[in-house]
Amino acid sequence: MGVKELLAEKIAGEITLSPKPGETLRKWRTTFTISQAELARFLGLAQSVISDYESGRRKSPGINSVKKIVEALITIDETKHGRAVIQQYQFMAKTQDGIIDIMEYPYPIPIEKLIKEINGTVVTSPSVSLNRTVKGFTLIDGIETIKTLTASNYPNLYGWSTERALIFTRIQFGRSPMIAIRIHPVKPTIVVYHQPGGVDPLAVQLAERENMPLVVTNISLEELRKKLIGLGK
Repeated sequence: MGVKELLAEKIAGEITLSPKPGETLRKWRTTFTISQAELARFLGLAQSVISDYESGRRKSPGINSVKKIVEALITIDETKHGRAVIQQYQFMAKTQDGIIDIMEYPYPIPIEKLIKEINGTVVTSPSVSLNRTVKGFTLIDGIETIKTLTASNYPNLYGWSTERALIFTRIQFGRSPMIAIRIHPVKPTIVVYHQPGGVDPLAVQLAERENMPLVVTNISLEELRKKLIGLGK
């Protein structure tokens, strides 16, 4: 599946699954820097129709309408905006060895809710704020990822958004993952260690320097995966 198809699938999924589909539609329209008027003109609709969808004054568009809107956003970007947005997501079409599961949430999830759901324990100091949200998660095999991770494929860990939880399993003390995160300019919102042998004090120090919560969970891997997926339903 190419990047356009992946992007279309992601946007359509977010809109249809969102508890506030109008707000999600507006988010993506503004991401593509497309005005209500331009989108409406392309679809052959009155601008008020798009405005009513986004404000919630009109009932959420059905699946067929969402499909047409998404196709319009991508086509306009491709034909009139030089693929500006599509190119930003080009690298996401590639896969990364070591990724067990990756998912985007249809709406932001408070990290305190995520931590509670996975029975997590925060190991960073209280000065690291938990007042933030994530838009997805990546569940990572720590051993395989460290073997294959390079500067060029590191961004693949982030799916469609850097505002996410990176969860590492099969790690001993967690020093290597945090060093990799520390030296790369792209940062996650929160890092979770699944059943580590322990937590290296250096890993905690590095997380605190990045003002990034570091959390430990000891539930089973399958339960962890189910709970992470369940947060997006």
